[in-house]
Amino acid sequence: MIYLDNSSTTKPYDEVCKKMAEALSLNWGNPSSLHKLGFTAEKELKEARKIIADTLGKNPEEIYFTSGGTEADNMFIQGMAYAKARSGLSLITSNVEHPAALEAFKTLDAERDGFKVTYLPVDNRCMLSRDAFIEALNPDTTVISVMCVNNESGVIFPINEMAKIVKEYNQANGTNIMLHTDAVQAYGKLDVENLKVDAMSISSHKIHGPKGVGALYMAKNAHLIPILYGGGQEKNVRPGTENMPGIIGFGEAAKILHRDFEENGKKMATVRNYLLAGIKSEIKDIIINSPEEVRRDASKLGFDDYYSVPSVLNVSFLGTRGEVLLHTLEQDDIYISTGSACSSNKSGDSHVLQAMGLNHKEIEGALRFSFNEFNTTEEMDIVLDKLKAAVSKFRKLGSFR
Repeated sequence: MIYLDNSSTTKPYDEVCKKMAEALSLNWGNPSSLHKLGFTAEKELKEARKIIADTLGKNPEEIYFTSGGTEADNMFIQGMAYAKARSGLSLITSNVEHPAALEAFKTLDAERDGFKVTYLPVDNRCMLSRDAFIEALNPDTTVISVMCVNNESGVIFPINEMAKIVKEYNQANGTNIMLHTDAVQAYGKLDVENLKVDAMSISSHKIHGPKGVGALYMAKNAHLIPILYGGGQEKNVRPGTENMPGIIGFGEAAKILHRDFEENGKKMATVRNYLLAGIKSEIKDIIINSPEEVRRDASKLGFDDYYSVPSVLNVSFLGTRGEVLLHTLEQDDIYISTGSACSSNKSGDSHVLQAMGLNHKEIEGALRFSFNEFNTTEEMDIVLDKLKAAVSKFRKLGSFR
């Protein structure tokens, strides 16, 4: 099997599965209980929280465990919007966000509470405009959420330059705008601990951990209104008994991945660039929807920089249908995607590629290849051979010119 759908989900490390099995069969206590089993679980919870905090360069008390990136996004966007509603009702995001953020903003925009959302456009490279961002800021702005890495194109957004602009605006106007980033596709692939944000969402199953668990980093000076109510877990920000096997697995995955962080990134970049070069050389009539160059340090990129995360490559094969290519390659045990798995059950073209100005036919032929540290260039030779044959076959059937 050749698995190139890692932006959708990753295979859990063997060590993660082992740790989770132990948590289920041996250390199955509730961390809120006052007896020995509870204390053992609480110790495991604190250890996992510290691991996640260390990988983000943050304090453990600023980490809140959630059911995944979607809940983390909703928790901050909606919770902070309502918490700061008396200060202003103006919110800012981009029009290429993951549905977890985009739908949260659309819900606020549709409410009768007066919220006004500005959706920043992107150009044909999927890059935001500095001028448009500055123009969107106003004294009523309270919450901004822009993803660190686009999950379909792989583009790295200029989060730190945005943070600098927001800081200067706050100082000049006496405002307290909060900046959040969805770092689900960046965590484990980019150096994100130097991002100057007030909040950040991450997810376990994108880094070889289990599904159903994620985390929200939130700075100490940020105080949101919870969107869930119950017990006092996670400092009343996210009530409910913690998913201990998931959290323990998440911590173990983060520890393993960041142990060889630099080397893992180099492996992904090498494999991605190898496949990209092969596609450009062997297959005609394509559109490369991702930046061709890769970077690892997200903190130093601005609006004028155009780089991709090493784990994503999006290409349109003109005169084909991506879904047909996907299933053709699947027959050879090669797994890719046509875009975001979280959008696959929705009809219509990719909102990201639409925002970039691609037409229906160009979007229809798009494939996303997403890599992990276990992929090899030898695998890419097989992928390229099978992909070239599938594209050629489809074009002949469709009389492509």
